[in-house]
Amino acid sequence: MQRSHTFSSRWGCALWCAAVSVFLTNCGQPDAARATGAPAVDVQVAQVTTQDVPVVKEWIGTLDGRVNAEIRGQISGYLMRQAYREGAFVRQGELLFEIDPRPFQAELNEARGRLAEAESGVQQAVANLAQSKARLGKAELDVKRYTPLVATKAISQEEMDNAVQSRLEAEAGMESAQAAIETAKAAVVAAKASVYDSEVKLGFTKILSPVDGIAGLAMIQVGDLVSPSGMALTTVSTVDPIKAYFSVSEQEYLAQERTGGPSRWAKELELVLADGSVHPHRGTFFMVDRQVDVGTGTVRVAALFPNPGNVLRPGQYARVRATAGVHRDATLVPERAVSELQGTYQLAVVGEDNKVAIRPVRLGERLGNLWVVEEGVRPGERVIVEGLQKVRSGSTVNPRPAAPAAGAR
Repeated sequence: MQRSHTFSSRWGCALWCAAVSVFLTNCGQPDAARATGAPAVDVQVAQVTTQDVPVVKEWIGTLDGRVNAEIRGQISGYLMRQAYREGAFVRQGELLFEIDPRPFQAELNEARGRLAEAESGVQQAVANLAQSKARLGKAELDVKRYTPLVATKAISQEEMDNAVQSRLEAEAGMESAQAAIETAKAAVVAAKASVYDSEVKLGFTKILSPVDGIAGLAMIQVGDLVSPSGMALTTVSTVDPIKAYFSVSEQEYLAQERTGGPSRWAKELELVLADGSVHPHRGTFFMVDRQVDVGTGTVRVAALFPNPGNVLRPGQYARVRATAGVHRDATLVPERAVSELQGTYQLAVVGEDNKVAIRPVRLGERLGNLWVVEEGVRPGERVIVEGLQKVRSGSTVNPRPAAPAAGAR
């Protein structure tokens, strides 16, 4: 028993001495984690650069025909024929529809008959006038011849009175014949107007395209009744050049006017189509609307784009892009360096001591794979482009240069 107790005491003493030795060793050496922090993280960085970059403005636009001619019937009648192919290009004056012309041809024939009758009436009135002139001439001769005879009692006073009365009747007949001629001439004018009206109506049975352009779908079918108060038969749109409408804010409009107006910034407009491709032909400014929309605070602007081949059609959506100027010595960072948090943008900036500072920044235009930074960093500073998810503010990093990014478009 004595021996066992001695062995236990010695073993316990040895354990106690070892623990004290470890404690003294740890107390003599600082905590490595506290002294050095977490291991440095490998990240890729890029330098903030400066460059003159174009100031590009972009707006959402809607395409429309420069002229959109609604084709309507000018007379009432039944549609007899559709002469064009829907969606095809038509020339000005080309036949689109034809209304049954027979009722209007009959009306024209009747009007021409009335004109012929009125012209015949003029001829008859002229003949009556000639007869009245002859009677008047005879009556005047009788009065001249009877005047000396009645003084000598060679003829009776009654015969003289009859001659005078005949002259008065002939004069009245002359006036009546002249009035009849005027009436007949007026009837001719009215008859000619009726003929012209009938000819116009007959011409309206052939519905022609008023412009060169793309003809749309037919809204009626053969056999339907066409009337001036009815729906449009179709629409023909002039699409070369095609018009692009877009809206700019009132503030932007005023700023543009102060710098020279659209004649300066809207000379070489680009049109970015729905598939992301850029229309190969540049557009030019056309007009600014007369008023600002009080509901949206924007003013409508139109530009014209050449459209050979009629590829672009009314109703398409596209983005209108314009170079409004040049931003001198703009501060640029790679797109990969920018992170967004709750609507704000941030950059992870690496200082000279390789420590990270997370900074909020204010961004400008985006140019390809680069962002213009208006506030938050300075040229020459380094920003992290790879490894952002592994760092936080105050982290120590091991920065390595990133591969150079392609320049802005």
